Amino acid sequence: MLRPAPSLKVKLGLGAFVLALAALVTAGVLVLAMQRVSDRIEASLAAEARIERYSVLSTQISTFIVIAAESIQSGIPMEQRTQRLDSVAANVTRTFARLRRDLEEAVAEAQRLGIDEQSRRATQSIGIARMEALFVSTRDAMLTSGTDRERLQGFIDTFAMGFDPLLNGVITDEVRARNAILAGIDDLRRALNLTALGVAAATVLLMGLFYIGLVRPQVSRLDLLRDAARQIGQEDFAVTLPDRPRDEIGGLFAETNRMAAALAARRDAVEFEWSRLNATIEERTEALQRANDKLAQTDENRRRFFADISHELRTPLTVILMEAQLGRKGAEAAEGCFQTIEARALRLNRRIDDLLRIARSESGQLALEFGAVDLGGVARDAAEDAAAEIASAGMTLELAEAPPLQVHGDRNWLRQVVTGLIQNAVRHARSGGRISLHVRRHDDMGIVEVIDNGPGIAEADQSRIFERFGQGTGSAKSEGFGIGLALARWVIDQHDGRISVTSPLPREAAVGPAPGTKIAVAVPLARD
Repeated sequence: MLRPAPSLKVKLGLGAFVLALAALVTAGVLVLAMQRVSDRIEASLAAEARIERYSVLSTQISTFIVIAAESIQSGIPMEQRTQRLDSVAANVTRTFARLRRDLEEAVAEAQRLGIDEQSRRATQSIGIARMEALFVSTRDAMLTSGTDRERLQGFIDTFAMGFDPLLNGVITDEVRARNAILAGIDDLRRALNLTALGVAAATVLLMGLFYIGLVRPQVSRLDLLRDAARQIGQEDFAVTLPDRPRDEIGGLFAETNRMAAALAARRDAVEFEWSRLNATIEERTEALQRANDKLAQTDENRRRFFADISHELRTPLTVILMEAQLGRKGAEAAEGCFQTIEARALRLNRRIDDLLRIARSESGQLALEFGAVDLGGVARDAAEDAAAEIASAGMTLELAEAPPLQVHGDRNWLRQVVTGLIQNAVRHARSGGRISLHVRRHDDMGIVEVIDNGPGIAEADQSRIFERFGQGTGSAKSEGFGIGLALARWVIDQHDGRISVTSPLPREAAVGPAPGTKIAVAVPLARD
C-alpha cells in the first residue's frame, strides 16, 4: 500500500522549521561574535587606560628623582627632605595601587580571552611589583636619617637606571597586547562575513527546492522569500515581507522580518563601536601631536631662558671688573670703587637668588616670609635698585612722597616685583624718558603704580603679558626673560592681592605725550 505524499502544510512547516533553525543559528553566531568583538574592544580601551596610567607614573617618578637629587645636592636637613618627598611619594604609591587594581580587573577579564592572555597579565603584575619594590627601597633610603650623601646618590642612580627598563617593558607589553586585540577584531569580522555568506547560500538553495516542490500559486510568495534571503545575504537588512495571509508561509515571512531586524541592529551596533574606536584613535593622535608641539615650545623657551640669563648677569659682572681694575690702579676714589663693587656684587647675588626662585616657583617649592612691611620703603628700595639702569638709559624716575602704609607681605619679594616693573618700563619705554612711581591707599589695599611714557601695550597683548614666556609684539619683544610679569603675578597672588595693566592712559593720568602704560600692584594692608 502506497503511503500518502506529505501535504503542503507539512512541507511548508518543515521548510519553516529549517529556516527558523538557520535563523537562530545565525543569530546565535552573531550574538557570540558581537560579544567577542565587544569584549576585545573593552579590553583595548582598558589597555589604553593602563598605558595612560603608566605615563602618569613615569611623570611622577621623574618628579621624585628630580626632587630627591636636588635635596641631596643642596644638603638640606632630613626634615625638609621628608617634607619635599612625602607628597610626591604618596602620589606614586596611589598610582601603583591603581595599577594593581587595573591588573586585577584585567586578569579577571582575560578569562574570556584565553589562558595565554591570563598568563601575560599575571606576568605583567610581576614587572609592576618589581618597579614598586625598587621605588619603596629608594623612598625608604631617602627618608632614613643618617645616610651619607654619596650613598643616597647611589640609591637615586640605581633607581633611575633600574626603573626605566622595567617601565618600558611593561608599556611595550601593554601596547603589544592592545595591537593583538585589535588584530583579533579583524579576524572575527572576516569570520562573521564568511558565516553570513554561508547562511545566504544555504537559504538560496532551500528556496530553489521549495520552488520545485510546491504548487504554482505559492511560487510568487516563495520568490519574495527568496529575494529577501538574497537581500540579507548581501547585508541589506531593510526587509519587509507581507504577513498576510497568516498561514505557514506568512509565519515564515514574519520570522524573516524579525531576523533581518536583528541583523540590522547588530550591524548598527558594530558600526557604532567602530566609529567610536576610530574617534578614540583620532583623539589620541591629536593629543599626541599637541603634546609634541608643547614639548617643542618648551625646548625653545628653555634655550631662550639660558641665553637671557647670560645677558642679565653680564652687566653687573662687567661693572665689578671695571671698578676692581680702577681700584687696583690706585684711583683717588678707590673707596667709591669698592662701594660700587660691593653694591653690584650684592645685586648680582640677588639676581642669582631671583633666578633660582624663578626656576622653583612653578613647582610650588617657593616659600614667602610674611610680615608687616612699609610699602613706601619698598618703593624707595626698588627705585634705588633700578637707579643704575635708569641712568644708563638716560631716563628719570619721579618718586612721589609716599604716605606711611603698612602692608602684610614679604618685603624682599615685594621689592623685587616693583623693581621688575621699573626695569620693564626702562626696557619698553626708554624713548619716553620718564617713569613715575606712586604709592597710595585705596580702601583696605596698599597700591604701588609704575607709570611710563612709552608707546603702550596693544589691547590684544594685554592678556598675554602675564603668561610665562609671554611677550608683546613691540620693538622690545626680544629683551628680558618673558617671565617677569608672570612671576610678579604669582607673587601678588600669594599675597591675596592683584596686579593690573592700563594702556593707553587717560591724558590726565599720563606723564608725557606718549600713550603710556600703568601697571598697578595692590596688596592687603597689615592688620593692627
